[in-house]
Amino acid sequence: MAADDTPCSEFINWEVDSSICNGFKQEKQLSAPQRRYYSFCRRKSFAAFVASKKDGSHEEGSPLWCCCGQTFIEHAAIHKHVARVHNAEIQQLAQDEYEHLFSQLEEEPEAAQVNEHSGETVDVSVWIPDISHISEEQLKNGPGRVLLYYHYCRVEEPHVICAWQKALCEKLHLTGKVRVATEGINGTVGGTNLATDIYIEAMRSHPLFEMDEEDFKTSDGGAECFTELKVGVYKEIVPMGVDPDLISYQLAGVHLEPDEFHKEVEALLTKGDSCNDTVLLDCRNYYESKIGQFTQCLAPNIRKFSYFPDYVDQNLELFRDKKVLMYCTGGIRCERGSAYLRSKDVCKEVYQLKGGIHKYLERFPEGFYRGKLFVFDERYAISSNSDIISDCRYCGHPWDQYKLCSTQYCCQLVLSCPSCRQDGHTACCPTCQTKGQAQSEETSHHKEECECTDVRPRIPQDV
Repeated sequence: MAADDTPCSEFINWEVDSSICNGFKQEKQLSAPQRRYYSFCRRKSFAAFVASKKDGSHEEGSPLWCCCGQTFIEHAAIHKHVARVHNAEIQQLAQDEYEHLFSQLEEEPEAAQVNEHSGETVDVSVWIPDISHISEEQLKNGPGRVLLYYHYCRVEEPHVICAWQKALCEKLHLTGKVRVATEGINGTVGGTNLATDIYIEAMRSHPLFEMDEEDFKTSDGGAECFTELKVGVYKEIVPMGVDPDLISYQLAGVHLEPDEFHKEVEALLTKGDSCNDTVLLDCRNYYESKIGQFTQCLAPNIRKFSYFPDYVDQNLELFRDKKVLMYCTGGIRCERGSAYLRSKDVCKEVYQLKGGIHKYLERFPEGFYRGKLFVFDERYAISSNSDIISDCRYCGHPWDQYKLCSTQYCCQLVLSCPSCRQDGHTACCPTCQTKGQAQSEETSHHKEECECTDVRPRIPQDV
């Protein structure tokens, strides 16, 4: 093994690492990540110095190193010599390398990440396509769309993937949200058609993600559909609140293509009330299913997906000895939700709609899903049919276009038709409406409590 490939751990731990603080006096004042960077630079400089002393004229198989008029035939010998005689030079090389690395990070902070396991620097720019031939104008202007995707796989270094995603999205002027975890990646981003095409190709080209074109759900939109770009590392790529190591996506139910799912729902509806062996389960939150859902579904009245496990636990008898057909927006919640339901060992069979409602509507825009499809961006909903299945909160007339509650700090969504909004009914409930009128007197942040949150049970009992 060549000197520059040798970890040199035995000798470096004894003598080289002990001199780091002497070589870089400020190291004690560095943060933990900075110390890791410097340690990496030290090892890299030491290995490079040793490699420079290798006798290139010597035949392969028995390497020799020549330094200070001496010849060394063992790794340990040359390492010991360099550490004792050339320590000052190694210190200077390490400090120069450290300063060069951080100057690069200041100019392009997402361009390099240190792998915490191996200590190696990972240059994420190699995963970013060359778009030098494309102008900023082309990337930022023109028809746009929103992408929705997820991919489960083992991610050893989620922070490196996070840095790559942030750099890639910023380069392409994409906005949206991307969640990275050791279990995979989940994202929804908006931008021009050109920018999103490049993004899809970059995702498909990455060695970690073996994704297909059909893994990306698309809808009309663009960068304006999100207020900013958020990329982060999380415990789960979809927040169910259950450790992925305990309930893995690998335990998920059987995936049904839209055509297969359509036939199952058709058979369920044909039987009507006489069908008592099948449950069509909506895995989404109540405000999503309120404006659009499959005919004759069970839609839990929960506010967050993290409540879904408790809902299952408290309503197990609903699913006992039943065939369960699950669906959600794009499929990701069904991956973990079906796995959790299967772990209870009460269902006869558990199936899920592959690609979610998004893919179903591409195939059956006038199928058994009626109403709008809720989306988590500034659009709030997209549609494929003209049905309105929800009502204005105040007058009861058909209405399905959400707005945020007008009360400060309240994040509830409200269905209030134009006529009612014109009359001042812009809050989610009378309690919030009263608070809104006195809003100018509010000076500090408070936890919003209103009729919307007080009267609804956290976990409904539907048995």
